[in-house]
Amino acid sequence: MDRIVIGMDLGGTFLRAGAFNEEGKMLVVRETPIEAARGPESGMRKMQGLVQQVWAESGAKTLAGIGIGSTGPIDPIQGIINNPFTLPTWENVHVFEWLQKAFDIPITLENDADVAALGEYWQGAGRAIPRLYAVTLGTGIGTALILDGEIYRGLDGSHPEGGHMVLDPGGPLCYCKMHGCWESLCAGPAIEREAREADLTGSCLLDMVAGERGEIEARMVFEAARMGDPVGLSLVDRFTHYLIQGVLNVCILFVPDVIVLSGGLMRSADLFMPSLEAALQNYTEMVPAYRVHIIPTKLGYYAGLYGAAYTIWSKVL
Repeated sequence: MDRIVIGMDLGGTFLRAGAFNEEGKMLVVRETPIEAARGPESGMRKMQGLVQQVWAESGAKTLAGIGIGSTGPIDPIQGIINNPFTLPTWENVHVFEWLQKAFDIPITLENDADVAALGEYWQGAGRAIPRLYAVTLGTGIGTALILDGEIYRGLDGSHPEGGHMVLDPGGPLCYCKMHGCWESLCAGPAIEREAREADLTGSCLLDMVAGERGEIEARMVFEAARMGDPVGLSLVDRFTHYLIQGVLNVCILFVPDVIVLSGGLMRSADLFMPSLEAALQNYTEMVPAYRVHIIPTKLGYYAGLYGAAYTIWSKVL
């Protein structure tokens, strides 16, 4: 094989890397714990080592570039990660400087939600869709807008944070300093918080954690709902209510052709997707929300790797 690019996904827990050819086929994929608390120098050495490993395993002669999708905040122009929120100790980390010293090739850095959306546009569920909005439902809520294959950027190249739009001003305080934003009401930790604070008398949720309510996880709430547990059903109804509010806001603001949903909470999509789809079908007043297609991710956890690779193939080369 002549040449490849490597797409990387840097999250709060794992670092993943995949080798891609020009046709968008992923040839090799590997991952390693990022252990962010050990410091950015340790993390950058891991990144460099994973690049070398994936390149060698791909069998390609030439590494043409490295695309990186990272949990934010980031500066995609200067190649800087400044994110002590989900990457403890990672403040003002100059990624470009580290990797260009080691490889001397084109490197891109983008928000992880943006590259996940690009991946779906390039090789996934939203392939060649002109107006694609992506929502990742997991530990947080990540969002991205792709217009004709390009990431929509705000002022100074900033990444718009749809997950932090306010849905309930009287809601819980988020680390974004706003009360009742979408993430604080609808992400995995929000579901866990509500479950741990709920009256669990007679609920199977307590049985799942041997009475230790602080151990309740979001997946357990959905599991309880699937079993008909009243508390689980109530919590899933609450989650679905705020999910619908957020998605309808996206439809009203952007009227995209497609909204791609991904993330860990989509494992329980059968419990909330029918209600979400029905809500969009019933909204016709201001925009044609009933024509917006809601579809699950095709690329799953690897969407960010595809999108990061795409930033090299489409722009740098």
